Amino acid sequence: MSASNISSLTIASQQINIYVGTFILIIGMIGEILNIIVFLSLQTFRQNSCAFYLIFMSFFNIGQLIFSLFPRIMTSGFVIDWTQTSLFYCKFKGYILQICSLTSFTCICLATIDQFMATCFNPRWQQWNNIKLARSLCIITASFWILHGIPYLVFYNIIEMPKTGQLTCTITNAIFQQYFIYFYVLILGLVLPISITVIFGLLAYRNIQQMAYRTIPLVRRELDKQLTVMSPFYIYICVSERFRKQLNYVLFKIHLNRWQRGNITLNQVIPKL
Repeated sequence: MSASNISSLTIASQQINIYVGTFILIIGMIGEILNIIVFLSLQTFRQNSCAFYLIFMSFFNIGQLIFSLFPRIMTSGFVIDWTQTSLFYCKFKGYILQICSLTSFTCICLATIDQFMATCFNPRWQQWNNIKLARSLCIITASFWILHGIPYLVFYNIIEMPKTGQLTCTITNAIFQQYFIYFYVLILGLVLPISITVIFGLLAYRNIQQMAYRTIPLVRRELDKQLTVMSPFYIYICVSERFRKQLNYVLFKIHLNRWQRGNITLNQVIPKL
């Protein structure tokens, strides 16, 4: 392959990374922000423990987009890698990413377990479904992963690759590198969250199917159905018809009308006496 063809492929790859990555970044940010707005704007969700887990998770998902996807766009699209020039950023990026990703995974697992308990027949299981417990667990979760990430601040360093002579930000401790690959990536990042969400998601779905035979208020039943769908799959838009109506209500009926009333008030002319 000629040098010109290689150059053309490199430029095409950079353009794809820039435009596709930017599109995913924007859509992801919009999805997370809309998720937070909807859940915080409606009283039904503000007092729901499963919704609280999803709100908490959305903030950390935004952190993942900022510290993972955005730097990747800069590195792949513009050949700008801040981890090669700043030791602080090299260490901080690995530290903050593990906090955001593990907190996000934990929250989606807690949300799925919460929905299973909320839809159980046994009142003893249902008592664990409350907003106070959700807040406490979220604080404990974030605190635990903050402490868990301390080794990242110690063992991430900038080194020079022996073959290429290029600087790279990587883990310099062999034992911690094995832990990162086989426990953090495989167990904490894949096996545990997938297993928990699938198992408890199916159990919650089974409970939802049996709700027709139980005396439960219609609003509560529909809310449990909606959150049970959202917890394991977490689709922001078009999750359900009810969610789309709520999104439309929050954006246009509440916030847009509030903004329009504010503009009318500011534009009013106060007559001079």
